[in-house]
Amino acid sequence: MVFSYYPGCTLSTTGKKLNEFALSSAKVLGFELEEINEWQCCGAVFPLGSDEISSKLSVVRALKAASDKGQDLITLCAACFHVFKQVNEQIKNDTNMQTVVKNYDENLDYKGETTVLHYMEVLKNHVGFEKIKGLVKNPLTRQKIGAYYGCMLLRPSDIMMFDDPENPTIFEDFIKCLGAEPVIYPYRNECCGGYRALQDKNETLKICEKIVSSALKKGTETLITACPLCKFNVAKLESLPIKYFTELLAYALGVADDK
Repeated sequence: MVFSYYPGCTLSTTGKKLNEFALSSAKVLGFELEEINEWQCCGAVFPLGSDEISSKLSVVRALKAASDKGQDLITLCAACFHVFKQVNEQIKNDTNMQTVVKNYDENLDYKGETTVLHYMEVLKNHVGFEKIKGLVKNPLTRQKIGAYYGCMLLRPSDIMMFDDPENPTIFEDFIKCLGAEPVIYPYRNECCGGYRALQDKNETLKICEKIVSSALKKGTETLITACPLCKFNVAKLESLPIKYFTELLAYALGVADDK
């Protein structure tokens, strides 16, 4: 299986190791990620204005590149995934946007043909958690791990279609296949405060404290997330280890030295 791969800015800079874990794990699991040539930042935030086109062009270019190869497009980052899914859905259903995009760049004759996937969806639907379980070399036995979904993977649910926005289970199933015990706790699918940190760091910290406190009360020993921004915000509290999901996957598969 070969997929077009959009790493995004964070996983190409401060999160390079998290990206390397994903690539090395993919080899063990039997699929390949082909990084898109000359990709550009997705913008990290989906502009809600339907007439805002220019800031979405980098996403359309990446989607078109995957379409030209006849491949699905994968990303690791929840923010990138969110923007790509939203832009793809918008251009798929808006002929005016298709026209405007092509007017910006005549090579961008794109109508939403590409399927956008999060890496976790590939693990579940293309590899299978049972297969992953069979390939685990370092099972995370007796570890109590809580999944922190955040908001961007799940909402708006009719577009993201990642999991049930109120009662998601995909990360818990992932945790189980690595041999650990998933912990269900309140606020696991609530926003971390995200970009509010740029305006009011204290407000973001209060939100994150609520999330982490609810996880600790349920016995969580480690939190995992799929969003670099969530990881950054929640880790500031230093209350418990915060890991990116690819860190645990690579360790469990034996391609990383430390979990």
